Amino acid sequence: MTWAGTKAIRIALLDDHAVVRHGLTARLKEESDFQVVGAYATSRDMMAALRASPADILLIDYSLSINDIDGLNLIRALKVRFPGSRILVSSSHYNPATVALAMRAGARGFVGKEQELSELIAAVRSISLGKVHLNPLMAAEISSMLSNSSQEGDPSGAGDSLTDNTELSPREREVLRCCLEGMSVTQIAEKFARSVKTISGQKQAAFRKLGVRNDNELFKIQHQLQDL
Repeated sequence: MTWAGTKAIRIALLDDHAVVRHGLTARLKEESDFQVVGAYATSRDMMAALRASPADILLIDYSLSINDIDGLNLIRALKVRFPGSRILVSSSHYNPATVALAMRAGARGFVGKEQELSELIAAVRSISLGKVHLNPLMAAEISSMLSNSSQEGDPSGAGDSLTDNTELSPREREVLRCCLEGMSVTQIAEKFARSVKTISGQKQAAFRKLGVRNDNELFKIQHQLQDL
């Protein structure tokens, strides 16, 4: 007897890191009620394969290679093209702003890559039954973030939601706030009397921690957070 009924839970896996892909595949196959129908390095490969081999759960990384689609648009595309599948995100970009956006875009669950694999296994089973899966602590953080967004200082809460990320260093927060105000790297360097190279490095470090790759994605996330 399986957790989802009479047939195994079909899982399609997407991650651009080969070691992660193979490791997760091997672990998922240990569960008697799981069937890994495919493991892919690019969103294009996954979508092409899903047309021939449907899956119940699409287990995807949030931040793929620079040449691939960004996390939010990937979730939206999968939701539209494969409405019968449920999306579970597993990512190192595990912070309230990113998780909230992913869930709003259509994901049914989000598990941080630093969490135990048992959490991921539980998430797959929970989502296969039509439930939403979030770690209770993360759910509480998201609730707190949305509550704080209505406080004075930033009516939208967008700036605070991004720059108050605990993964960011104080200087990365400074640089990010300036970016959100429309300042260039050169202007930020002049403001804080640092080199352009230093500011650029801090900006890119902040981007990596937030799971964004360029200014357009940063402002898009800021705008989307205003609607949460």
